[in-house]
Amino acid sequence: MSGIKIINAGWLIDGTGDPVRKNITLQIQNRRIVSIADSDFLDTAEYGTIDFGSSTILPCLVDSHVHLCMSGTDDPFVREKQLGAGFDETKVIISEHIGRHLSYGVLAVRDGGDRFAHALRFTKELLDIQKAPVCIRVAGRAWHRAGRYGGLIGRPPQENLSLAEAVKTDPEEKDHIKIVNSGLNSLKEFGKETLPQFGAEELSDVVKIAAKSGRRVMVHANGKKPVAVALEAGCDSIEHGFFMGAENLKIMAEKKIAWVPTACTMKAYSEHMKPVSREAGVSRMNLDHQLEQISKARELGVAVALGTDSGSLGVHHGAAVIEELKLLITAGYSLPEAIRCASCNGGRLLGIEDFGVISKDMAATFIIAKGDPSKLPDSLSEIQAIYINGMSA
Repeated sequence: MSGIKIINAGWLIDGTGDPVRKNITLQIQNRRIVSIADSDFLDTAEYGTIDFGSSTILPCLVDSHVHLCMSGTDDPFVREKQLGAGFDETKVIISEHIGRHLSYGVLAVRDGGDRFAHALRFTKELLDIQKAPVCIRVAGRAWHRAGRYGGLIGRPPQENLSLAEAVKTDPEEKDHIKIVNSGLNSLKEFGKETLPQFGAEELSDVVKIAAKSGRRVMVHANGKKPVAVALEAGCDSIEHGFFMGAENLKIMAEKKIAWVPTACTMKAYSEHMKPVSREAGVSRMNLDHQLEQISKARELGVAVALGTDSGSLGVHHGAAVIEELKLLITAGYSLPEAIRCASCNGGRLLGIEDFGVISKDMAATFIIAKGDPSKLPDSLSEIQAIYINGMSA
């Protein structure tokens, strides 16, 4: 029995969506969970018992949509400077943002692209994958149609190359492919939709190429047609998905295609625009409509993965996870269900098999938040401990 570590906790949210368990004992050996018991707390000095009897254990969190090169500042000068910054300046920003994610219990992020592929370079040159506490998946530079939205996070295919040819010959060794297939949401006209940037056949060719190299395809798409095209092509996830409609949600449920709603972006816009402005009003309407869609997604069984779009105006790395969890709960998810979106579902989307759920034989990787579950998600700002493979980080 040597080498066993015992952790007593007041409450457990395991990441599966199941109800909260109270008064649990976690036994850890060889970096893995060997048992989880509902019982009176053990207190055996031989095993080095650690007491978190007034705290909640939950899985480490995953933010499935971030932009590590950008911050959530509302200072236009700073935002413009960050968009054009070189790697030496940006690597400091990226490091700071990774630290912020860690402080909120976020141990994995999926980057949605930047115009200079700084995040990709950071992971290749500066990140020790074996020792890094936060798992980072990057898209490098996203792809968009020439003359359409997307220049902030990527580039169009080279002249005379199809999208598929550009993706196939791209030298960037990225973790996933990011395609932009619509415009941004209008803050002046509620529900305004844009046409798809690429057709179903174009996207389908990219999906096939990505699959051959074991990569997934994430598609920025708002509106019925841009989302429908991406779903027909067999993409792995829809990013944002504002105004996509119930029919697309049904298809997502049937095809088991993940959705990353990023609802907190519209909450942030509504709070940073002048209170009586048209932009603030439309932002609030956009948010309300997205919450209705999230509620419908829950009803239909769509795999929703929490993503914040951190780096957007007013959306701050790490802290935004709290806001997105609150919005999921507002849309009808229970706390355990919302945590599942932010842990298990995100882990699956990123292809991470060893964390996101707290269960027997899984890696002993989890976070401990101060207080009982009623304090969540706000108590994520008071993380008491983070365990990675059984060791306190």
